[in-house]
Amino acid sequence: THVIYGGDRSKEWELKLGGASYEEVAKAGGGIVNTVKGTREATVEDLIEQASPRLESMLKEGVTTIEIKSGYGLEEKSERNMLLAAAGVEKKYKVKVQKTFLGAHAVPTEYKGRPDEYMTACIEMLEAIAKEGVIDCVDCFTESIGFTVEQTERLFSKAKEMGIRVRLHGDQLNDFGGGDLASKYDALSCDHCEYSGKDAIDKMSEKNVVAVLLPTANYFINETKMPEVEYMRTKTVDMAIATNCNPGSSPCCSILLVMNMACTRFKMSPEEALKGVTINAAKAIGLDSEIGSLEVGKRADICVWSASTPCELSYYMGLNLLSECYVDGVLRE
Repeated sequence: THVIYGGDRSKEWELKLGGASYEEVAKAGGGIVNTVKGTREATVEDLIEQASPRLESMLKEGVTTIEIKSGYGLEEKSERNMLLAAAGVEKKYKVKVQKTFLGAHAVPTEYKGRPDEYMTACIEMLEAIAKEGVIDCVDCFTESIGFTVEQTERLFSKAKEMGIRVRLHGDQLNDFGGGDLASKYDALSCDHCEYSGKDAIDKMSEKNVVAVLLPTANYFINETKMPEVEYMRTKTVDMAIATNCNPGSSPCCSILLVMNMACTRFKMSPEEALKGVTINAAKAIGLDSEIGSLEVGKRADICVWSASTPCELSYYMGLNLLSECYVDGVLRE
């Protein structure tokens, strides 16, 4: 998720309703950089406070582990603050948080036209912030409006050198080689994947890269291209699903709604949707040996539902059937 950020992007949504595409808004100076000002002005405490309603909504639906990215500071101090806020959330809510460094989310205005220089700055940020123990993974937005494959490889090579796992924002708007790149660097996941071709999916299958599918983002930006779910199924690629909660393309705070939309929009089965938010989601953050399924030796993160079949979790829209939630065997109040 991108659940921690400052500022507001609802006005951009109005522009999109008027016909502007996600890519057009970004190229016109909107998009990710619009959130940067609010994030840079916020303290760690401000960021936690602003994120709290979104997080609390997720927790009410039984979320016990969440991945939170930086990526709206785009300079060292603010990127650090976002990751410290993620650590603060973990302590405040007693929820497991995987903290992902996404300094390479966009080129900030002060580096406009100089993406290579900014990537150098990102690598320097990574080296500095990692010393504080608040980076579990490294991500990059590899796209026509993000960073090139070559620029991404510079970052991923440094992360690999530092012993930090990577994941990729890939193939969301174009077939940009995301699946291939994720496979090359043994990424935990490739996220979005709408435009991932069969060759890329083959490589993801070979390297056990999880495809994280994001139906609410696909819906919110009116994307017409759907990920190749049937081919992923054929190639036994593990498919996770997520809210992708963020201010620009998926202001979604409901994992249950994501499950429904994965079925209705991406043609996943209710069983696949359930696996997508449990064991496959755990694989996508590299924690499947600890969480994601009910097995002896794993943490006792357990949700009890007032449902007669698992299908009901994906069937309803706006109905939360959660009865009890246990985190490490302790009932969440």
